[in-house]
Amino acid sequence: MKDVIHKIFLKEFDEDVHSSLVKFSRGDFANRYLIEAKKQKERWLIKTSAEYGNYLVRTCLEKSSNEVEVTGVIVATFNIQDKAQFPIERIKQFMGVKQAVVNTKVSPDKIISLMNEFPKAFYALSFKTDNYELKVKSKAPKSAKPPTKGDKEVSADFCTLKTSDGSIIKDMLFEISNFKEANVKHIIQINEIILPEGIEDPAELREKAKRRGVVIRTLKIDGKEIKSETEFEA
Repeated sequence: MKDVIHKIFLKEFDEDVHSSLVKFSRGDFANRYLIEAKKQKERWLIKTSAEYGNYLVRTCLEKSSNEVEVTGVIVATFNIQDKAQFPIERIKQFMGVKQAVVNTKVSPDKIISLMNEFPKAFYALSFKTDNYELKVKSKAPKSAKPPTKGDKEVSADFCTLKTSDGSIIKDMLFEISNFKEANVKHIIQINEIILPEGIEDPAELREKAKRRGVVIRTLKIDGKEIKSETEFEA
């Protein structure tokens, strides 16, 4: 599985990419999809902003076969409890957003099945396997609004992964192979919102409208800065 930014640079505009862009209005959104990565003795330490949450949860679970102890919350606008094939401890609700609290031992395929059925939910789940130790903050990520004066700068500390699996590094840091320390940030520029014809329902219009714009990627690797950008319509 490729992460959204990698797909955009490869021009692979699938439903995953579209769903990730729906939350953006027209404008410039700085400090998105943040990554901090360090090479340690026998593994990688990767820290990211919330946008990588679902990607990391799914990628790590897809490579795990045994049951895992999972804690955290699943954030959605609906009650996901009836659809989950594993115990939900309780439901927390605030302003129409429901957080299903998870604290259980479960087979990875049951969580992946839920993610396949409800990909737009946010899976803020933490767990540890033989090759992955993932910690995700148990809360809903902030909404995608352009920054204003006084806003606290976003940092790459929402998700933390320790792993010896180099394939994740190759996906997230697709321009480079060998490094000791790397930092990545993106600006998402939405220049145009393309509305589909023949749809009058506002909610459906919003979900199916395509975004046209540019991703500007800034990578700092061992002190050297590399900038790249690519256009998208998805």
